[in-house]
Amino acid sequence: MKPHDDEAGFYHSITAESAGWSLLNFKAKTLRQGEAWSENTGEMEYAIVLLAGNFSVDSSRGSWTTVNGRRDVFSGLAHALYLPRQTQFTLRAESEALDIACGYCATDQDHPARFITPEAVHDMGIEIRGGDNATRQINSILPPGSDCHRLVCVEVYTPSGNWSSFPAHKHDERKLDANGDVLEACLEETYFYKIDKPQGFAIQRIYNDDKTMDELALARGNDVVLVPSGYHPVAAGPGYNVYYLNFLAGTDQLLTATQDPDHAWVYDSWQGVDPRVPMVTLDMNNQHE
Repeated sequence: MKPHDDEAGFYHSITAESAGWSLLNFKAKTLRQGEAWSENTGEMEYAIVLLAGNFSVDSSRGSWTTVNGRRDVFSGLAHALYLPRQTQFTLRAESEALDIACGYCATDQDHPARFITPEAVHDMGIEIRGGDNATRQINSILPPGSDCHRLVCVEVYTPSGNWSSFPAHKHDERKLDANGDVLEACLEETYFYKIDKPQGFAIQRIYNDDKTMDELALARGNDVVLVPSGYHPVAAGPGYNVYYLNFLAGTDQLLTATQDPDHAWVYDSWQGVDPRVPMVTLDMNNQHE
């Protein structure tokens, strides 16, 4: 989906109903210094991710202020805020330009509000996944096992020309092993893109085993690709570093998935990791105080 302006000033506002699925919603919004966004989470749990700038939040669960927020997604690790259901909040821009994204979904559980700092993201572990030209960086914000109900949130950085979410995987059918452990969760997912140059792009393929669905999406900065089912690998255009923010929600607060068996052999072919990763580190947050 392409960015646009709605009446509330969001350049994306995707509801589960408009997406044609059950749980996951997504918003993205820019604010100028002093502008505010007020809302009640209702029967939803929210995860708000700082993309650029600084914000303060006053809420019925507490108050928080970001310190040294990143200039853009390529300039440091994220601040984020988890808010449980029935939370009244006002988020205010504390910088000249503020860019935020929000994933949210229905819940019948109560969990504590949580302010997530770049230091916390760093301490959760910066994962270097894949190898060769499928090397990428994954930063966890709400990883599996987080104190929330359904939401999972990660940021992924893919260097110029590399592949990501590859070898391809899917999570559209809940599968259990003989012990009742989840082998594959059923998850809805959004890919929200930022590219380090305005003319940059990524290509995402979404397909299933019998190829009754086999689509290619051209993703530019601020585009959202919805993944309701199927395998969904990404290729970064040569010359363009690609970021995407993933929100997921579904049957389990897990990322268990099924690999495309046609491409599983690629795991054994890798000779090393791309030296360009990690692309973003905690040290970068301190370079623009």
